[in-house]
Amino acid sequence: MIDDRAATPRRTAADWLNGLLTMPAGAILLVFLVVQAVCIIAGLLFPDDFRYLSPQNMGILMRSVPVLGCLALGAGILMIAGEFDLSIGSVYTFTAVVMAMLVGNGVDAFLAAPIGLLVGAAIGSLNGLLTLRFNLPSFIVTLGGLLFWRGAVLLINGAVQVRFDPNPAFSAAFSGTIFGINAAFIWFIGLCLIFWALLHRHKFGNHVFATGGNRSAATAIGIDTARIKLAAFAIAGFMAAFAGILATTRVGSVQPGQGAGLELQAIAACVIGGLSLRGGRGSILGVFLGVMLIFTITDVLLLLRAPGFYLDMFIATLIVAASIFNHGLDRRGASS
Repeated sequence: MIDDRAATPRRTAADWLNGLLTMPAGAILLVFLVVQAVCIIAGLLFPDDFRYLSPQNMGILMRSVPVLGCLALGAGILMIAGEFDLSIGSVYTFTAVVMAMLVGNGVDAFLAAPIGLLVGAAIGSLNGLLTLRFNLPSFIVTLGGLLFWRGAVLLINGAVQVRFDPNPAFSAAFSGTIFGINAAFIWFIGLCLIFWALLHRHKFGNHVFATGGNRSAATAIGIDTARIKLAAFAIAGFMAAFAGILATTRVGSVQPGQGAGLELQAIAACVIGGLSLRGGRGSILGVFLGVMLIFTITDVLLLLRAPGFYLDMFIATLIVAASIFNHGLDRRGASS
């Protein structure tokens, strides 16, 4: 009698590593695990000098991640569909100002927040309509949106901050703690799970990947690619508005320029997380890990008291390295 187990070749460590790297978010997962292992070991060996594992540091991380994370989720789905939105940082600020002004005029926060979300989705849809109707690059359309909505903030409120003082129930829902975990971080994790199911377990996700991968082929098999792209633009605007809600509730005010640069950080997190700049490839896990890696590196540099420009240099290097790696995967997929 032949033992089938003996005839089956054993997988070596190199086989496991190669299999991990071929996963949509395998490379970033490996990097993230290595970075976390190093940080945890350093935190255990030098608890007084490197307070990575301290409750205070973990709390800061959980409060910091959700805003960029929500922006990156919306930007990531749009990138997989083959488009970009450079206006999400301005939309994030504009919708937060709208919500704060409504609350300041007596509107309940639980009504003002959905209005802000609808405004964000409407702006995203407008970006999509302009891009698709006139066949313009989304880069150009949303670059105009970035400047327009940044100016709109100054038009409706001037260059002063807007106070945001919602009722205690609203504050607890978006900035309180649940079982010791920050509520905003719980929202972020919940949204990651929802978008994971939508993108990787639903027909809509298949259509998004097909639209971003090869729009002509997707149209040929009956996918309404214009509607898919429009929905992705609306999601990006909606998530920008949701990020504004989380940030405004946490700090209790909105600064006119607080969203400047966040759009580039969100796209950077997506690229680091393995999303292709050409569209059609990526994962929600990759977006999550890209955001977490950026904040982990930021946190480590702060704990080491390194100058701020070190972060910019390291993130820039990571973005270029991730882009080169993703380009290699694209070419490998095209040749296979």
